[in-house]
Amino acid sequence: MALRRDPHASDRFPQDVVELQKFLGDGSPLPGIKAIPGQGTNVPLYILGSSLFGAELAAELGLPYAFASHFAPRFLHEAIEAYRNGFKPSRQQPEPYLIAGVGVIAADTSENAATQLEAARRVRARALFGRGQKLSEDDVTALLASPQAAAVDEMLAYTAVGLAGEVIAYLQSFAADTGADELMTVHYSDSVPSRLRSVELLKAPSRANTP
Repeated sequence: MALRRDPHASDRFPQDVVELQKFLGDGSPLPGIKAIPGQGTNVPLYILGSSLFGAELAAELGLPYAFASHFAPRFLHEAIEAYRNGFKPSRQQPEPYLIAGVGVIAADTSENAATQLEAARRVRARALFGRGQKLSEDDVTALLASPQAAAVDEMLAYTAVGLAGEVIAYLQSFAADTGADELMTVHYSDSVPSRLRSVELLKAPSRANTP
């Protein structure tokens, strides 16, 4: 309630971030209110965004910035440029620190990876076009065969798919292209075992299949 005091509070998000920093600092921005157990912890804040607004805010406040390119890739490079060019050093972060999200589907066979990618496409088609209605499997298939599939595939634009060696090569290229200090990998596998296997393959490339 202290952070969201009225229905339009989301319009003052930048001020809320500053206020949150103060709640986590040694004082309190509001008389009589203390963040317990947060006060005095000085927990470092990160801005996660998918637009230029988040990049500009992180730059203005001198905070690390993570761009959600794993599902909103359209403004990735513009956001990176805005963040780096506008960055103002702060006590928390003296230099820009960029995290870029990237999807990952690593599998033991190329066929399995392709199957998991198709499952991920279907999940996103339902999320994009199924709001307020129940889509059948045939409905999803038809959507993915139509021009509307472009919106689904755009969300997956930055996704590393294939054998471990192929995935690692993609991630290295993506890191070089963005100049990111850190990659936030999001594994899109179609089941928990497949997701765990994707993580294992990425962790131990020397023991994994390569092209």
